[in-house]
Amino acid sequence: MPAFSNKYRLEFHEKLKNESFDLLVIGGGITGAGIALDAVSRGLKVALVEQNDFSSGTSSKSTKLIHGGLRYLKQFDLFLVHEVGSERAILHNLAPHLVVPDKMILPIIENGTYGSFLTSIGLKIYDLLANVEGDDKRKMLDKETTLKLEPLLPDQILEGAGYYAEYRTDDARLTIEVLKTAVREGAIAINYAEVKSLIYHHDHVKGALVYDKFLKKEYQLNASYVVNATGPWVDDLRESMDPQANPSKRLQLTKGVHLVFPHEKLPVKQSIYFDVPDGRMIFAIPRHGVTYVGTTDTKFEKEPEAVDVKNEDAIYLVEAVNNMFPEIELTLEDVISSWAGLRPLIWKEGKSASELSRKDEIFESDSGLISIAGGKLTGYRKMAERVVDVVSKRAQNDYNVNLRSVQTENLKLTENSFTDYQEVKAYVKEIFPLWKKYNVSKKSVKSLVHRYGKQTELIFHRFKGSDEKNTLIRLGIAELQYCMDHEMIVKPLDFLERRSGKLYFDPIDLNLLVVPVLNLFSETFNWDENTCQKEKEILEKAIQKSKIFT
Repeated sequence: MPAFSNKYRLEFHEKLKNESFDLLVIGGGITGAGIALDAVSRGLKVALVEQNDFSSGTSSKSTKLIHGGLRYLKQFDLFLVHEVGSERAILHNLAPHLVVPDKMILPIIENGTYGSFLTSIGLKIYDLLANVEGDDKRKMLDKETTLKLEPLLPDQILEGAGYYAEYRTDDARLTIEVLKTAVREGAIAINYAEVKSLIYHHDHVKGALVYDKFLKKEYQLNASYVVNATGPWVDDLRESMDPQANPSKRLQLTKGVHLVFPHEKLPVKQSIYFDVPDGRMIFAIPRHGVTYVGTTDTKFEKEPEAVDVKNEDAIYLVEAVNNMFPEIELTLEDVISSWAGLRPLIWKEGKSASELSRKDEIFESDSGLISIAGGKLTGYRKMAERVVDVVSKRAQNDYNVNLRSVQTENLKLTENSFTDYQEVKAYVKEIFPLWKKYNVSKKSVKSLVHRYGKQTELIFHRFKGSDEKNTLIRLGIAELQYCMDHEMIVKPLDFLERRSGKLYFDPIDLNLLVVPVLNLFSETFNWDENTCQKEKEILEKAIQKSKIFT
């Protein structure tokens, strides 16, 4: 019986309203999700609320890599390289279908960022710091071997390459799986629940006034401790709701933009991390029939909701690709989708966007509010551990409560999980004949498994029972029905953007599914005509925004 769906939303609402919690986490991105899982697995009674959909901010707008931060070697940030590098192997073990091995080429070019010697030494140090073993260890390639692996690289200025291991992921799906695991462990997590104000007792924060946008109900949520894990909104919450916040601690938001191209327009054979003329480096990553490129790194001074892809962002990335792959000749017209996200980094005087540290930092207010910002997707588990350590120390001092040690290093992130990536590949091979009978491609089956793991079987049952004639629509609706039952989706974009990724990576499916998806939402939630029209306009605006630049 599903425990993480809108079928149980009223039950969750009653518990949040009537029970007291040890910890309230505000923010349903990867940081908040990680904190909720760490805390509940250590023995705390945990509630998490998110004002929009889970992972709707930064946590669905990253480069979608679990990577060790090679660029931070250049800044001599050895601790960060060691920590996030080590985390890659842990996260791959926790979700082998979702954190997938991906070999990366680092081209060595004339007058580039890294020469052959520095690349060799750097990648060797990288392997040591990140505890890389076996086939994942770096190799140095000569020019001929490099061109065999990636013929698009520029022959005239290419000298060779470093060849090393990273991991691809789906950031939004990773977030939802962490949350689902937290709920299975006993936490309550709910989206579209906006914190209107914090509740204080003797000048100490003891909960929040919350408005559930789906149920249209307001309630008081009581908690011994409150964590602000709202990413780019951390300062907004501190400044508007916590009069005792320390104003010397604040964020510097930086914007990162990614563009998506049809793979035939940018037909790289595998992921590449390459030089840009201004001294930065960017990724080109093939994924399920497309190639995406990113990212930019510029300071952002507006409200987080205003982030978007500007013409100059897109031109920068297109020119960067054309500079490294001169035979490609991309134009803005080749872009099929794009996204812009914000990094909630810690402000430092005189630092450029690229120079700001990616280390996380915890802000503790005199009111007791704990805020967390900075950090990287890859390091979410360690960030959560540090936050819960602060809560644990307070619980011990205030209530003489001793929590369990950290559990999340060995806590698998999906039900009926895989042991390793070889089992993932074997599973795809095993179930494909069942889907093939219905003319579903192996690419589609592989994509489903990489998103849902063995829960793909539940999608197959829905698919098999449908009488829809169009295979792509039939498959999309079966996937949507699974998400409705198991992943607390409220709006069409929850599915099309964050649960399935179709908004960015599957333009054909997206075009086919818009009307059927809207219809199913309307039937399921009994939308009236005005609501239908409003949701249709929101969806159309999001699709348009992902495809044009302003």
